[in-house]
Amino acid sequence: MHVLFASAMVAALVATSATPAAAQVADPAVAGPPAPAIPPEVRTGPLPAVLTLARAIEEAEARSPALVAARADVEAARGRLRQARFRFNPVLDVEVENFAGTGPYSGFNGTETTVSVNQRLDLGGRRKARMTLAEAELAAQEYRFAIARADLGQQIRNLFALGVAARDNLALARENEDRARELSRVARELVDAGKEPPLRGLRAEAALAQATAALRAAEADEAAARRSLAALLGVDVPPTELAGSDMLAPPAIVDATATLDVRLAEAERVIADAELRQARTEGRLDPSVGVGVRQLRETGDRALIASLSVPLPVFDRNQGNVAAARSGVQGAEARRDSVLANTQAEIANARAALVAAEARVAALEGSGIGQAREALRLAQLSYRAGKSSLIELLDAQQAYASAQGELIAARRARAEAQATLARQAAAASDVDMGQ
Repeated sequence: MHVLFASAMVAALVATSATPAAAQVADPAVAGPPAPAIPPEVRTGPLPAVLTLARAIEEAEARSPALVAARADVEAARGRLRQARFRFNPVLDVEVENFAGTGPYSGFNGTETTVSVNQRLDLGGRRKARMTLAEAELAAQEYRFAIARADLGQQIRNLFALGVAARDNLALARENEDRARELSRVARELVDAGKEPPLRGLRAEAALAQATAALRAAEADEAAARRSLAALLGVDVPPTELAGSDMLAPPAIVDATATLDVRLAEAERVIADAELRQARTEGRLDPSVGVGVRQLRETGDRALIASLSVPLPVFDRNQGNVAAARSGVQGAEARRDSVLANTQAEIANARAALVAAEARVAALEGSGIGQAREALRLAQLSYRAGKSSLIELLDAQQAYASAQGELIAARRARAEAQATLARQAAAASDVDMGQ
């Protein structure tokens, strides 16, 4: 009978300890961005032969091991939050006294059996503190996932810009090599006709050798850029071609306080506050109560027993952990201010770099390239007519190639500045982490 009674008490305590999931509402102050859903599988297989920027970003999000790890961290934090919501388990105690002794207590004649259930009451606010801390840690992990996704997008954009610049430099190197080869042929004909000294022919051959060497270097750089992009996507075989442009629509306004890095720093400050509250609750009294049944075998009588145990905070009141947590709050606040200042500076620098790059691109695309191309055309006609020297034609070719190279570099700088602004503009509300 006493065992049945104790079992019923255990069931009642367990029932009162359970809390419906619907009653556990996350604190909106620490709520993070939308929770990322783990995709059914990570995309594998080769990349498309022709890769555009939009497709590269899509492939990265479907293949990236970094995003898989970040999603797993979020799920782990969600599991810790679920665990934090549980109350302490009751403890079943069974005591058998007065047996195997001497005289009337020999054998089991004088045995007293006590069955009791003890429950830690958790009155000091520990459960609420645990839940608040776990909710804040989940929000921080969700922000870290969003940051990993935004960082991946920026890396893809930068590597794609590098690949497009390498592709354009390769086209320019091929054009320069074709022009140098034609110039070498013309110079050889003029030398054979006696209209140019042999030294000019050697100079043209040297220019051709330099152009050929530059072409080989450009080919290697272009292949390396495609391999680097493929490696970031976790693929061994790079795409055969990068198509399209690296252009992005730059965000009109980027609010530093709404960036993911600042929001993560704020979430970490909330974590520090929650850790301080938890440290304080650990120093409070947390009693345990128990109730049970005792049976005296000798008389067959039964009696209820009750117990109350309270820890005495004589020495340890968790003072050290409270002091450490208080310092942690101060450090989190300072880190948040530092992240905000750095983010504001990065946004301002990216804006300035974008304005400068756009000005360079506009100047070169407007009149700079056209003037250099026309000067080269006139120099070629003049050289063939014998009205100008080989050196003048080589100077015109160099000026045109230099202008083209500056345009390619300006476009890449513009794309990188746009990528930085897009990374900072990836606010949590705009990041669909379920994809």
